[in-house]
Order: sequence, then C-alpha cells, then structure tokens
Amino acid sequence: MGLTTNTVADTPTTPPHVVIHPGGGCTSAEDGRVVSDEWSLGVRTWGDDPGRGCTLLVGTYEGRGEASQPLLSALPGVVLLSQAEAATPVLAVLTAEMAVEAPGQRALLDRLLDVLLIATLRTWFAGRREEAPGWFRAQHDPVVGRALSLLHHDVAHPWTVEELAERVGVSRAALGRGFTALLGSPPMAYLTSWRLALAADLLVSSDATVASVARRVGYSTPFSFSTAFKRVHGTSPQQYRRGQASA
Repeated sequence: MGLTTNTVADTPTTPPHVVIHPGGGCTSAEDGRVVSDEWSLGVRTWGDDPGRGCTLLVGTYEGRGEASQPLLSALPGVVLLSQAEAATPVLAVLTAEMAVEAPGQRALLDRLLDVLLIATLRTWFAGRREEAPGWFRAQHDPVVGRALSLLHHDVAHPWTVEELAERVGVSRAALGRGFTALLGSPPMAYLTSWRLALAADLLVSSDATVASVARRVGYSTPFSFSTAFKRVHGTSPQQYRRGQASA
C-alpha cells in the first residue's frame, strides 16, 4: 500500500502524463524517466508546479487476493463520486496527515486510506442498491445478513445448514431459498468457496504450513483441504503457493 499527493495544473494547459507504479514510483509516459525525485515537492508530495491549485491524492493497493475478487468483479473500471456524495471527513484528515512525518505515520495513513476506501465504496453501492451485488444487498437482509455474518465471523466452525438456520431463527428451506437468491449459491457451497479463497490468500501472504492453513479455514485434515483446493484452483496448495511466489 502506498500514498502520495500529486499537484498538477488546474488550468486548460495539459500537465505532463505520468505512470504511477506499485510502491508509488512515478515515470514519465513520454520517455519512461523516473520523475519521483525530479518532481519532489516535500513529504509524500510531487508535481510539476508547486503553485498549481489541483491536488490528486493517490493511493495504491498492491496485489489481488482471492478473497477480494467478489468486490473487484462488482466494480467498474472507475468509480466516481461527486463532492456531495463523498461527504466524509476522512478525506480532509487524510490530506492533512499526508504532510506529517512522525513515528507510525505510515501505519496511520494506511488505516485512513482503508477507511476512506470503505466509506467511498459503501456510499457508491448504497446509491445503486438495485444494481449492487448480492453479497452487498445481503447485509441488509435480516436473515441472510445474519447468516453471512456468522459464517464470516467463524469460518473454521463445522457449520451445517441445520445449525445455521437455527441460529438465525428460520427453517432450513427458508434459509436456503433466501441465501441462494441473494448470494447465488446455497449456504454450504458459499462457505466452501469463501474458505478456499481465504486459504489461497493465506498460502501467499504467510509461511503457515498447509496443515495450519487447513485448520484455520475449517478443514479437519490436510488431505481433505488439498482435495477441495485442487478441485477449485486446479492445483495443489503447495503448487499454488510456489506459482504465486514465482509470479
């Protein structure tokens, strides 16, 4: 994750085009030269002219995990909110904190960026609720939303449809119908998919053993986990980890 501010022209003159890379490095689109140092204007700030009045706040997340795919696949290439729609004080706080250099500042900025992103996407989806993906609409359903929360809160629990239905106070049939209508799959099929997505991210982001990952996502043995993982991802957990590391 990284954050920078970019001060560019607010006049009809077109500013030079730049490419922002993972980690916040910036190069000229015309000749590929690195402009991060050349355009440096201070702490986490760069641009073509310090006197210009338009500032872009640039935040990047590096990597695309399996667990984030339902969100990413539901978004267009660009999400645009007007100032009125994006009325959150977080943006002003983040902008002010960008110029501060102090112990723990990177962690603080990362958390503020997380909050701003969540607030922005929540607002964007809420304004388009009928077009929003099922997992977003499910949060507002008193039965399915509760069931989804239980599954996410304790993914390793040996859930059954019977127990889940009892916990949310409806019949198995009613839970199955509502869950499938909103999420596109029955509760246990959704749980399996979510477990394996979390497992894939754990394999890449940690050095935990396959057996440990299996237990953390609710599989009693590495063998049952490997079988399920290979069925979904087309490769064993070990091969998946090696392939992602080399990529």
